[in-house]
Amino acid sequence: MNDKRPRMPLPETLNVALKEWAVVARALEDGRQTILLRKGGIYESEGEFTLEHRDFLIFPTYLHQNLKMLKPEAHAGFEPATSEPDQIQLRLAGEVTEIVPVKSREAMDALDDQHIWTAPLIDMRFNYRPENQLYLLLLRGYRLPRPVTIKNTPAYAGCKSWVPLAEPVETGSAVAAVAEGEWEQRRNMILDRLSRFG
Repeated sequence: MNDKRPRMPLPETLNVALKEWAVVARALEDGRQTILLRKGGIYESEGEFTLEHRDFLIFPTYLHQNLKMLKPEAHAGFEPATSEPDQIQLRLAGEVTEIVPVKSREAMDALDDQHIWTAPLIDMRFNYRPENQLYLLLLRGYRLPRPVTIKNTPAYAGCKSWVPLAEPVETGSAVAAVAEGEWEQRRNMILDRLSRFG
């Protein structure tokens, strides 16, 4: 099932964020990567799989990042952390354009050039709660004109996907990380590769 919605402009403000490793957030911001993998944060409604939110900010996390789970190209600037920082910089908004079930490990192998993860991370995503379907989120990133620094409060802590923010963040003037023409080419290529695996 390919859950697609009509293209809509990014909202003027957003007040929810999705937690993601800081190195992956940087790859999204740089336009290196346009996909995320998720099992949590997705629910089924009337036979359709969807997300709680389709537009959100990216909330970078640091504690569980693991160099062994990242390709060498993503190692630059990596800093090990024993705790999350007191302040977080929000630099990117995201719009999920499609949600596609990943049918097999081979399907992800076909997308190896589209992400910064190593094989152990992909295996971990498949093996975690194997009874649950793994989904690929096709994400268009939008760079905020200026980073927004927020206090990393206890309300934001814990192993949860979604973070409701205390204050909305202006996103209306955010700029796409990948230009329209290149985005469409990459999007079509990713969907085509996945379609070969059912």
